[in-house]
Amino acid sequence: MPTISYASAGVNLEAGDAAVDAIKPALKSTTRPEVVGGIGGFAGLFALDVDKYTKPLLASSTDGVGTKLAIAQQMDIHDTVGLDLVAMVVDDLVVCGAEPLFLLDYIATGEVSPDRISDIAAGIADGCRYAGCALIGGEIAEHPGVMNSTDYDISATGVGVVEAEKVLGPEKVQDGDVVIAMRSSGAHSNGFSLIREALKTGGANLDSVVEEFGSQRTLGEELMTPTHIYAKDCLELISECQVHSFAHITGGGLAGNVIRALPDGMEASIDRSSWCPNPVFDVVQRIGDIEAQEMERTFNMGVGMVAILPEDQVDRAIALLTARHVEAWVAGRVTAGDHKVGLTGSYAKD
Repeated sequence: MPTISYASAGVNLEAGDAAVDAIKPALKSTTRPEVVGGIGGFAGLFALDVDKYTKPLLASSTDGVGTKLAIAQQMDIHDTVGLDLVAMVVDDLVVCGAEPLFLLDYIATGEVSPDRISDIAAGIADGCRYAGCALIGGEIAEHPGVMNSTDYDISATGVGVVEAEKVLGPEKVQDGDVVIAMRSSGAHSNGFSLIREALKTGGANLDSVVEEFGSQRTLGEELMTPTHIYAKDCLELISECQVHSFAHITGGGLAGNVIRALPDGMEASIDRSSWCPNPVFDVVQRIGDIEAQEMERTFNMGVGMVAILPEDQVDRAIALLTARHVEAWVAGRVTAGDHKVGLTGSYAKD
């Protein structure tokens, strides 16, 4: 009877080592001065400069990319999902005013492919550089017999820091504050279970060229557009303007996330006519014959981040965001009332 080994059970230690070696340059490219040591230890070390703060608070967030990964695996496109991953983590951190400091990732796969892992890690490293945070470690786990050989899932945990007296949140929002919307890059990384169901029921092909996206852009390519990373934009906004609250628009749509940025006794009214949703939403709605209310409950509909601030800060905030190449506009207002978010009017047309 032949003996068994880790390799015969489906785990390739050599491939794992090769994958780690392949991603080391990408990890090194994200370093910050506070990072201590290199890659390969059992834990990542980060020397927080506490002298910079009076009362520093650490903020943490963890997230994944969800079933958008199924589209990535179908399209065999793996170099952008890392950007999605970083965005989902750091843009949650910055909502409370925290500067993202470092991130640790986790990649689980049925079979380690150094090339595929390298593509994923390169995207994560790109995202960390855009967000200004360091990628100080992580884990690659091979799960043979549990996941198919080309399947994978990714997640990450990020840590940030904010001065205690500068924490943003609902308690700072006041009657008369203005809601500024920031344009999303598309569906981001939310609602892909509904998107995949729409494609299935509508018989849509990811390789089909869609008129709304241009003559050379396929449906799959559009769906793979990476999530916009707002962290540095929001940090700059905080440094130059008086911001009361942010809302990262993820699963649950505008109403479901803006409500989290409001205190009891305040409500927000958002005017749909102030923007035109990205074409991808019209296409998905048409393919799946999805009701408008379900679209708004699931997708960001063209708004990836919201800032709530005093009216006298609006012009400066929009000018700053515009200079940073972030499309931004006044989308609504906060008033005293029930704790709710209402969407009024109809979306603008191109």
